[in-house]
Amino acid sequence: MSWQAFQNDLAGEGYVASDDLSVALQLALSLGRPLLLEGAAGVGKTEVARALAAARDTRLIRLQCYEGLDAAQAIYEWNYQRQLLTIRAAAEDGETGKAVEDRIFSRDFLLERPLLAAITQKVAPVLLIDEVDRADEEFEAYLLEILSDFQITVPELGTIDAVTRPVVILTSNGTRDLSDALRRRCLYAYVDYPDRETELAILNARLPGLNATLAQQIIGFVQKLREEELEKVPGIAETLDFAAALSGLGIADLTDDPATLQSALTTLLKTQSDQANITTEVAQRLAGRAA
Repeated sequence: MSWQAFQNDLAGEGYVASDDLSVALQLALSLGRPLLLEGAAGVGKTEVARALAAARDTRLIRLQCYEGLDAAQAIYEWNYQRQLLTIRAAAEDGETGKAVEDRIFSRDFLLERPLLAAITQKVAPVLLIDEVDRADEEFEAYLLEILSDFQITVPELGTIDAVTRPVVILTSNGTRDLSDALRRRCLYAYVDYPDRETELAILNARLPGLNATLAQQIIGFVQKLREEELEKVPGIAETLDFAAALSGLGIADLTDDPATLQSALTTLLKTQSDQANITTEVAQRLAGRAA
């Protein structure tokens, strides 16, 4: 499949991918390599994995990273409660020793977390390792074995090889530098805020019934708003919320009702400072330039 055909498949799932991103995704699939997506929060990195899973008609397995994430939460852990009950039942039956140990440390007692679950599926899933930069540096070491060999070592069981190789998408917001070892194992693409034409295509794909003139104004407004000094720049999800809010409020033109437009900015501005800085006068100036 060409990257253009792949791009069309993503578009069919409501995701408008740039040419560069479509090529990167196609290469990741054809080479069997993980793809690392970096970019600001809200540019659609996570949505790439959702659209990819839908386009391939396969399961999406998501690992949300955070500080303190460890192997038990990300890879596997033992079902200690069930093990304890089994030990007690075996003791009551007079059963002890290696037979009991072998039973409680079998796959039946293993709780699969996202990384282990991803390599044990019969149909290759899409594995989303979301915001990997939020996890500790030590956690990256757990990923290296999986991303290199698609296998996981469980001391009590040995090495578990992948039944199928998942399609791996990692995302990073750039809150810390990732290790060279992790980067070497991945293909790379930077996802930026979309240009006006692309964002308009996204809006039309997600809200097809939106008035065409209003859609143009919304995209122009959001694009200009991102040029202001903001603590939290609105992403694509905020654009869609803003459009849905305006449509629901019956707004046909951004310059018609300053008070309603200002109220709708709650969908775009997510800090008190940003809401204070984008006054009604500023919003009307931006709306006038977007018209």
